[in-house]
Amino acid sequence: MWAQFLSYFLSRLVKRGSLVVVLPEGASMRFGEPAASPVTVRLHAQSLPRKLLINPDLALGEAYMDGTLTVDEDDLYGLIRVLVVNLARHPDVWHYRWLGRLRWLYRGFAQFNPAERAQRNVAHHYDLSGALYDLFLDADRQYSCAYFRNPKDSLETAQENKKALIATKLLLQSGQRVLDIGSGWGGLGLYLAGEHGAEVTGVTLSREQHRIAEQRAEAAGLANLARFHLKDYRDVSGRFDRIVSVGMFEHVGVPHYKEFFDVLRERLSDDGVALLHTIGRADGPGATNPWIAKYIFPGGYSPALSEVLAVIEKSGLYVTDIEVWRLHYADTLRIWRERFEANLDEVREIYDERFCRMWRFYLIASEMAFRHNGHVVFQIQIAKKQDAVPLTRDYLASGKSRRRVVDNAA
Repeated sequence: MWAQFLSYFLSRLVKRGSLVVVLPEGASMRFGEPAASPVTVRLHAQSLPRKLLINPDLALGEAYMDGTLTVDEDDLYGLIRVLVVNLARHPDVWHYRWLGRLRWLYRGFAQFNPAERAQRNVAHHYDLSGALYDLFLDADRQYSCAYFRNPKDSLETAQENKKALIATKLLLQSGQRVLDIGSGWGGLGLYLAGEHGAEVTGVTLSREQHRIAEQRAEAAGLANLARFHLKDYRDVSGRFDRIVSVGMFEHVGVPHYKEFFDVLRERLSDDGVALLHTIGRADGPGATNPWIAKYIFPGGYSPALSEVLAVIEKSGLYVTDIEVWRLHYADTLRIWRERFEANLDEVREIYDERFCRMWRFYLIASEMAFRHNGHVVFQIQIAKKQDAVPLTRDYLASGKSRRRVVDNAA
């Protein structure tokens, strides 16, 4: 019975590409375009058709992790691409729509992130072994979208492009005080201090990231300019000329947006400039994929621009510039995935096979979300005064980031 229901569901879903599903007893079902080369999935547990129907977004990833679902030639990329491309068409599958609505009703609780819960959520992902991240990130450990000025840019070049563009949008000058909310392993803060002479205060909830950021500041001789704290952004005091947040807003949660921008307004000087860099969704408000919420980013949510701007409008702040990065993160994730897959033997020495499958599923699913399902990156420039930044965007086109002369670093 469940296999018949699954067949009906997939027949309504898969219209582009081709998918073959082999049931536990050996029978096979084919869906999609007859002439397309199929991706073949094999189900190895009798309970799997039922689970895939009741909660497909969660069950698919769990089954792949557990090995109860396999893909011929391990073409997980092809499987997720077929599913995401077809899901992006908003298929007329009524029960799938209802699952989305139920997740919408639950999302307020799922995104409730007071300080203690926020720290637990951060630790779940960012306190993993640093050796893992070294296997697929660039040497600076930039764990956010890179900026490819040229399609041939390497990951390292594209991450440098991103940091330079952020400095440009901040109109950064030597000696200015900068608050880095969600400072990670310290790469951006050290760049702003080392290349621009800024006095950086970075805050993170990850103990592992905090430890490494402090070590890097000492090793670079920048401990007097870049200071990192294990602290919630809500506990920061003082005023700052510039505030930047890259890849952290996704962990704030909709119930806390007003709180976030209230803190930003209080911490920003009267003529200050802030830059918010966050993953977002181009198709309006939604809910976090349940597999991602359970295994990768508990408490996380990528907002629609309408959800963010509605709060900023009431905060007493001006939005002075918005840029939408579209396929940059898809290309970033592609490189991360290729590096991760090339280093699977080293990953297995750190974690088990189930973890390897989980991380691979995460990187592929994330790439597909940016490539085919409306996920983007928003960079929102914010100020208290209308004239805190130039009234034209010429300063961005020039590419000048007011980088200080190294000889004057002392």
